[in-house]
Amino acid sequence: MRARKIHLLAAVIAGLLGFTECAVAFETKASEALLIDVHSGAVLFSKDADKPFAPAALAKLMTMEVVFKALKDGELTLDDAYPVSENAWRTGGAPSGGSTMFAALKSKIPLRDLIQGVIVQSANDGAIVIAEGLSGSEEKFAERMNERARAIGLTASVFRNASGLPAEGQAVTARDLVTLASHIQKTYPDFYKIYAQPEFTWNKIRQRNRNPLLAMNIGADGMGTGYTEGSGYAIVGSVSRGGRRVIAAMGGMASERERAEEARKLLDWGLDGFRLTNLFAANEIVGGARVYGGEKPIVLVKAEYPVTALVPAENQDLLTARIVYDGPVAAPVEQGAPIGRLEIWAGETLSRQVPLVAAEPVALGRLHRRALDAVSELAIGWMR
Repeated sequence: MRARKIHLLAAVIAGLLGFTECAVAFETKASEALLIDVHSGAVLFSKDADKPFAPAALAKLMTMEVVFKALKDGELTLDDAYPVSENAWRTGGAPSGGSTMFAALKSKIPLRDLIQGVIVQSANDGAIVIAEGLSGSEEKFAERMNERARAIGLTASVFRNASGLPAEGQAVTARDLVTLASHIQKTYPDFYKIYAQPEFTWNKIRQRNRNPLLAMNIGADGMGTGYTEGSGYAIVGSVSRGGRRVIAAMGGMASERERAEEARKLLDWGLDGFRLTNLFAANEIVGGARVYGGEKPIVLVKAEYPVTALVPAENQDLLTARIVYDGPVAAPVEQGAPIGRLEIWAGETLSRQVPLVAAEPVALGRLHRRALDAVSELAIGWMR
């Protein structure tokens, strides 16, 4: 059966918050973009967020996740040192002309320094050295990257190497990049701090952090940038300010300047342009779902945790909410049983999804009630 959508809450919530209908009040030059509020998980802005594009250096976010996980599990230590192979030196080092930490050929570098080189300097040679040191080759390491990507919820991204250098089939999405950035920030807070490090010196060469947001005094403390000729300029940015954190991923911009300006505008808008509003308290009745064969036709549903929404402060959208479930729900229904979800929409953007459970038990109805429900369901089924 198709999910049933109940729109009765829309008018209630709109009236509660005093909304008027209007379009989403933000535009960006980015081809792909996604902005979320980290604490609530609310999507604040979305534009082709599931469209694949080449990650370039942003693939190093996944490389670091693999490293951080291995360190957390005790598989590695920061003092472990790895050799700089000719492949790493030639492909990602000084001869390559790309982003590099200028690692010396056949030298051995401690993991703690490789991590800083990859994060702060976006060092291709550092990423390759790590991949070869952990897995023997970039190809084997990429397999590990993809395994971890699926484990943490990246559904559409494919990694072919640790550096992000061009490779057939390598692609990410804005949605996956935001998921990855949020995961790193929450799961590895001590390592995440390195993303805010302003500079790093290696081989007597000092290089500044390539993230343009760090110097803007907007509360930015991560994450990274990327560029390919085919996909343009991309960025993942994380900003914490006023007790809130937002993370954005953006791709397809035309220049470094445009990338910096568009990212700053979107992140500022996400922090300054919204206010947090309480919709329902924990265990407050949200609505009802139709029951088949029960002693009563409706089961009341609730969210077990407080439900909040981030609302545009100026151009307020018509906030709508709807209960979505596969139904009718078959009796008997136990109290606390999962029923469906509450979808909260800001304009045309699905902002949040909140699990709903039965707020009460519903026993199996008498024979005549079940017969009436069967006839009703048969008629409705023909009309679907």
